[in-house]
Amino acid sequence: MAPKDFEVAIIGGGIAGLTLAIALHHRGVNVVIYEQAAHFAEIGAGVSFTPNAVQAMKHCYSGVYSAFEKIRTGNLWPSKKNVWFDYHDGYHDKDETFAFSITSSIGQAGVHRARYLDELVKLLPEEHARFGKRLEGFERDGSGRWRLRFEDGSEATTDAIIGCDGIKSKVRQLLYGDHPCSHPTFTHKYAYRALATMEDAIKAVGEEKAKNACMHMGPGGHMLTFPVNHGQTLNVVAFHTTESDWPDYNKLTRPAKREDALRDFANYGPDVTNLLQLCQPNLDVWAIFHLGDHPVPTYAKGTICIVGDAAHATSPHHGAGAGFCIEDAAVLSDLLADDRVRTQQDIEVVFSVFNDVRRERGNWLVQSSQHIGNCYEWIGQGVGEDFSKVENEINTRNGMISDVDVQGLCREAVGILRGRLGGDGMDKGARL
Repeated sequence: MAPKDFEVAIIGGGIAGLTLAIALHHRGVNVVIYEQAAHFAEIGAGVSFTPNAVQAMKHCYSGVYSAFEKIRTGNLWPSKKNVWFDYHDGYHDKDETFAFSITSSIGQAGVHRARYLDELVKLLPEEHARFGKRLEGFERDGSGRWRLRFEDGSEATTDAIIGCDGIKSKVRQLLYGDHPCSHPTFTHKYAYRALATMEDAIKAVGEEKAKNACMHMGPGGHMLTFPVNHGQTLNVVAFHTTESDWPDYNKLTRPAKREDALRDFANYGPDVTNLLQLCQPNLDVWAIFHLGDHPVPTYAKGTICIVGDAAHATSPHHGAGAGFCIEDAAVLSDLLADDRVRTQQDIEVVFSVFNDVRRERGNWLVQSSQHIGNCYEWIGQGVGEDFSKVENEINTRNGMISDVDVQGLCREAVGILRGRLGGDGMDKGARL
């Protein structure tokens, strides 16, 4: 593909922004990431990927997939290679807690967020990133390009803006102003996160539950665990549903004590309480926000587009949010790299096509993830504590996430783009 004459600015350098930048760079598109932090960094601990995400990694750039393979950790027992999660009754104190297993073609595929980002950074030349750049605003300049203004007083110009700046996206706020979609809403779930050594985890719940991904279900709360760091560490996330509002919208975390977690799960079985005992005495509680109450009406306006969590921030209960970000990157990078995309007007068409092919799927994930989280906690509408119904809901919805042809999605999007741009794919000058 011939190099492009235009430049694209990506706001935000998390997994979504960095993956998109890598995909664009290796397709000959001029791209610069503007990241508010002093360096590339991810918060949180483990993140898992589903088969569609792995397809998208390969399509974006082979190195993105290689980075994933280098640090991924699956279930440690060979017999559970294709198990996504074993589901357990985490509430009742009984000898046999197993309820059912959910499988997939790749099984559990967990990575440590920060380590994955460290590997991705190696795939993008450093001159394509600017750090310490917190976006303040943007406006058109005299040439029709965008002038970006940053809080440090600096400015930059670009032909198109892509917001990959996460759940509290500044780009989304600037696009939508007072519209309720500008700000995510609290799902009335929060999570305690912890990392435990595998040795301690085995002592707490036994080898099988420590070395393989488990979902411990209960009324109004659930805990998921899976090994990371090549099996040396167990990632523990315990979700609790509350009727209370989150105390401070501006902060996604608040300090807590291990005793707070034990109080929230006081009536749960020994597996859950034993794992919570492994938490540090002081820990953070993470609020679960999403865009489910007020979905974004469109992901694109002119030559501005929002991608990933900025467009469809979701609760984590499907384990698919990061994977959808990579799907977005695969589709958008193919669209922008198409040979007939040359001008700002062409980019407008690209972003419009991206919205048309991605918004329904992205917004569906947000709604479905909230429902599935409720199913884990026996409060899912029409599901309750019926494990067979919970299992069916998971399998049906996981299929909608994973059973897609990502390359086919990209081809379809490019086909729509070419139809809107007109012509038969030949260079316009070649027909004269």
